[in-house]
Formats: sequence, C-alpha cells, structure tokens
Amino acid sequence: MAEELTILAIGDIVGRPGRQAVSALVGRYRDEMGVDFVIANAENAAAGSGLTPKIVEKLLASGVDVITTGDHVFRNREVEKIIDDEPRLLRPANLSSRARGRGFGVFTAPGERKVAVVNIMGSLFMRETVLNEPLNTAAELVDELRREAPIVVVDMHAEATSEKIALGWLLDGRASLVFGTHTHVQTADERVLPKGTAYITDLGMTGPFESVLGRRVDRVLERFTTGMPTRFDVATGDVRLSGVIVRARADTGKALAIERVCESAPVGPAGG
Repeated sequence: MAEELTILAIGDIVGRPGRQAVSALVGRYRDEMGVDFVIANAENAAAGSGLTPKIVEKLLASGVDVITTGDHVFRNREVEKIIDDEPRLLRPANLSSRARGRGFGVFTAPGERKVAVVNIMGSLFMRETVLNEPLNTAAELVDELRREAPIVVVDMHAEATSEKIALGWLLDGRASLVFGTHTHVQTADERVLPKGTAYITDLGMTGPFESVLGRRVDRVLERFTTGMPTRFDVATGDVRLSGVIVRARADTGKALAIERVCESAPVGPAGG
C-alpha cells in the first residue's frame, strides 16, 4: 500500500474561544488520529477580526503547521511586523503583488514529505479588492507547485458557493484538497471528486456556536432589528472545532478519503 499523509484543515478560528479549541484539540488529533499536517484559517482569531504576531506564535505552538487568512488579514496592522518573515503565515495570493506577505508556500511534513498550500480569495460579493482573478490564479499556482510537492492544498476564502465549487472542479486531479472558508457555516458536501481531489465548500467555524457566526446573539439582533451601530463582541458559548480530515497518497497526491469534523472543545473562560 502506498504511503499516506493525513491532513487536518481547520475552519475560521474566531476569537479566544476558537484559539482555545485549537490548543485543546489539535494535539489529540495528531496523537489519536494520526494527523501529520495541520492547516488553519485564522483571519478572525484576534477578537473576531484579524490576527496578531502573538496569536500567530501561539497557534503555531499549538500544532498548526500553516495559517491561512482572507479579507481580514490586515485588519490588525500589527501583523505586518511578521508577515514578510513568517513563511507559515499566508495571505490571499491574488491580492496586489505589492501587498505584504506571500500567498503560497511549500512545507515539510514528517518523513520529509512536501506539502504545498495556496491561499486564494474569491471575487464575488467580497468587499476587499481582489486584483487577480481567483480561479486561473489558483490553477496556475497549483500546477507550478506540483513540481515541488505532490500534495497541494488550496484554501478558497470566498462568499459565493458557486465560486468555491467551480474551483473544486477546475482543480480536480490537480490539487489534493480544495476547501472553502469565510462563511463560518460548515457544509455537508464533502467528497472526493472523480479525479482524486478532496473537496468541501466550507469548513465551518472554530469558535462559539451559541452565536451569530461567532458574535454575541444579542449584539447582532440589536443591529439587525434597530439598524443602529453595535459592537459585535465575540460570543463564548458552545465552543467547537470544525474542519475536515483528509487522507492522501504521499506519492501522487490523490485524495483517498475526506471526513467532516465538528467537535466540542473543553475550554475555559473566554472573551475576545
């Protein structure tokens, strides 16, 4: 039997509750489920929007191998201090070429196995300006990176379901795993596409499920029912980790299986 690599992809980490879930569970997934490589979207990890150097450091220390982001990556300007020098922190590859940081990389999993990760952002219904068309940009990067790594993973941070599904089909047989992030709601369409690419439209949210997309219910209801400006504080109840576990062949990169994860996390007092 060909050697396999097991990947855990974690959906949008929201605030301290999400960070606590990662800290509490990632080690167990590595030990008990044989996870070799962990990718986590963390663009909402700092009080629900953006991230900081300290948070990046803690997530990496918790067992995350690569951090992907999206439209909030530069919401906290402090992250600019490290994004050029920390290769494990990615921003969308189809931002301006003058944007700080990088949108892809090749990393080493246990056993000297190479894994490439591409971070891309959708163009439909997204507020931030995307300068390069996402599907063709992702496809070009995947084809280039496969020369260095048989396993290539793509995080499509996007609002539109159609855009994510289209990218999955475009990359079928070229990427090992294509997953969507951004909507904070896990979809039930995980599958291995006909040519060997594992796919799910959205990984979901890692954070407080007793919420509206990670924010306090009362705050969001106040905004929706009155139209008045409201502080969207991060909620704290029912904290879970959401994502997928994928097994892929280490030699060809073809996905063998994909399984959804949505697990309650034992966390302490939370807040921002």
